[in-house]
Amino acid sequence: MSELADLYAEIKACKACDLHQRRTQAVPGVGPLDARIMFIGEAPGVNEDKKGEPFVGNAGQFLNQLLALAGLKREAVYITNIVKSRPPENRDPLPQEIAACKPWLDRQLELIKPQVIVTLGRYSMARWFPGASISQIHGTPRKVGPATVIPMFHPAAALHQPKYKELIEADFRKLPKILADLASVKEAEKPKDDPKQLSLL
Repeated sequence: MSELADLYAEIKACKACDLHQRRTQAVPGVGPLDARIMFIGEAPGVNEDKKGEPFVGNAGQFLNQLLALAGLKREAVYITNIVKSRPPENRDPLPQEIAACKPWLDRQLELIKPQVIVTLGRYSMARWFPGASISQIHGTPRKVGPATVIPMFHPAAALHQPKYKELIEADFRKLPKILADLASVKEAEKPKDDPKQLSLL
């Protein structure tokens, strides 16, 4: 866990963009080093800025409900954002802010090595699917390198428009089957014991 702790200390001291000037604190992420799933949102809000933990406001409460809907425990997944410091007035993150935080997310991905990445909102989705429309590809898993990436709407969108609530709940209901299918594939890829080798034991 010390590698994550060291990374968090670096993130909290980061001054690579102007967001450090107004933040209460940076918000690196939360979750275990061996998490199988990583959820990536956009940027901390006012509650996250105060607490230093992602998704603790109203959107975070809805995310907790969604995790339960998928049969997942919050403490078993990893949660972070594309941008680690709160933009003023909760505005959208700027391209230069996303670029400044990219090395931090790169290192989180390297350390945790999630099998599944769920992007929450269009800004985190754009890292893997630049130029794509979230309304067209949401809920559809795609293999990108070693991980399966599933773009989803940001929970905050569901708080304002009921149609997004239904869509994101439907997407989260797909997660158990996606995880089960990935587990089956991984099991099938395991090398089988060679009978010839066994006979020599």
